[in-house]
Formats: sequence, C-alpha cells, structure tokens
Amino acid sequence: MRFIIVTGMSGGGKSTTLKMLEDMGFYCVDNLPVSLLEKFAELITQPGTEFTKVALGLDVRSGQPFMELPGILDNLAENGIGVDVLYLEASDRALIRRYKETRRMHPLSPEGRVEDGVAREKEMLSGIKQRATYVIDTTNLLTRELKAQLDQIFVKDKEYNNLMVSIMSFGFKHGIPVDADLVFDVRFLPNPFYVEELKTKTGLDKEVRDFVMQYDEAGVFLDKVTDLLQFLIPNYIKEGKYSLVVAIGCTGGKHRSVTLADALYNRLEEKGGCGLKLYHRDVNALGK
Repeated sequence: MRFIIVTGMSGGGKSTTLKMLEDMGFYCVDNLPVSLLEKFAELITQPGTEFTKVALGLDVRSGQPFMELPGILDNLAENGIGVDVLYLEASDRALIRRYKETRRMHPLSPEGRVEDGVAREKEMLSGIKQRATYVIDTTNLLTRELKAQLDQIFVKDKEYNNLMVSIMSFGFKHGIPVDADLVFDVRFLPNPFYVEELKTKTGLDKEVRDFVMQYDEAGVFLDKVTDLLQFLIPNYIKEGKYSLVVAIGCTGGKHRSVTLADALYNRLEEKGGCGLKLYHRDVNALGK
C-alpha cells in the first residue's frame, strides 16, 4: 500500500495537491488530528482492507500535537508501516502574496502580520522537512506543472531528486532576476533584433532559433553549460538544495536568451533526474 503524508507551509499548495492525488486514485483525508495518526494507519493497513493508495493532509492547524509527528513516524516505521512524506513549500514572498490575495489569516498569526506567521511556521516545520521523502517548491509552479510533478512521482514512479531546476530567459535591460542562482550572458552572439525580418519575432519562432543556432559559438555555449549543470546538479542534490534558478540573459530577453533557454531545457529534459521548469520573463517586453 502507498501511504503518503502531505504537509508543508500553509499556502504552499497542500489542498490543491490533495485534490490532484484524489484524481490519481488516492483516498485522501485532510487535517486529521495528529494524535489519531497511528490508529488511522493501523486501520488502513489491516489485511483485507480496500485501501491501496492513501494521502493524509497534516499541517500546523493541529496545534502543538503537530510537533509530535516525527516521533509518530518513527513508531510507524518500527511497526513496519512505511510512510512517505511530501513537503510543499514556497518562498516567503510567494506565501505572503497568496495570503493577501485570498485575504485569509495565517493560522499561526490570526490577528497579526502574515510575515510573522510564516516565520514561526517555517521554524516549526524545519524538523519534518528534513525527514521529507519529497520536497516540492511551488513558488513558480503553475497548476499543470505541479500536476506533472505529482504524476512523475506517484503515477509513473520515476526517480525524483527533490531539486526543481528553473531555466529562465531574461533581458539585462530589464534587470537581472533577483532569484537567479546562476546567470549566463549570451550577448556575445549576433543580435537578431538588427535583422529586419526577425526584429519583431522572438526566440519562440523557428526563424530566430535558426538564426541564433547557426553560429558555432551557440552550440559550444550549450555544450559547456550542459556539462557544468551535469556536474553541479548531483552535488546540489547531495547538499539538500531544493531549487535552482538558471538565468540566461541577452539585451532585451526576446531573441538569443529565449532560444538558448529553450535549447538548454530540452537537453536537460532528455537527461532527466530532476524537476524542470522553463520561463521566459521578458519575451513580451518592449524593445530589443
């Protein structure tokens, strides 16, 4: 039987994840009191039970008993009941924005600032995050991208290394992305903006891609960056990094950076081994 506990930061996407898991055939229960977890696990693992896939949502709404969760997981393991923990998180900025958009109060700061509740919750959950089987950062994930990650883990049973690599194109004239971990500058390549028939097109168009990739330097750049990431990614995973943002920039973020970001994404997708996301920040911005 597959038994999953879905937990993590409030606003991280737990409710959405449980709905998706339900669509994948899981029997889902949300916000069961932590004190009932062992009894619940005992019931669903009894011989002859009809349950084959169960997902249980737990979070800080349980109050102080939530802090007992690591010990309860130890007890379940000693009794031969295997439990996978799926931990959902997002950046502080994203969590605060989500709460303000929905006008909901944070469960740990019902009468105070959302920022304070987020900080307290992060501290409370640090222990369970370290024990998580899977960690998904939903900061920049679209709903369909989250579903794809869950499908990869729980339906296709593919290897998942808890690292989400975001490949982002951008334009230097609009500023370097503040969340970038690695930044590469491709302004050394000829600019399609100065080719009249390509000026209004982007790296999403075949004509621009063909123009950029006709230069040997573009292929050499891709080879070297791919080799670098193949070295870095396993080491980042080993050190417990959950999110890596690779930013590729040109002048305006419409032509060269878009082409090369797409090409790099495709190369990494072929190799597999981590979650991937592609984002073109400035492809619709004005200017070259």
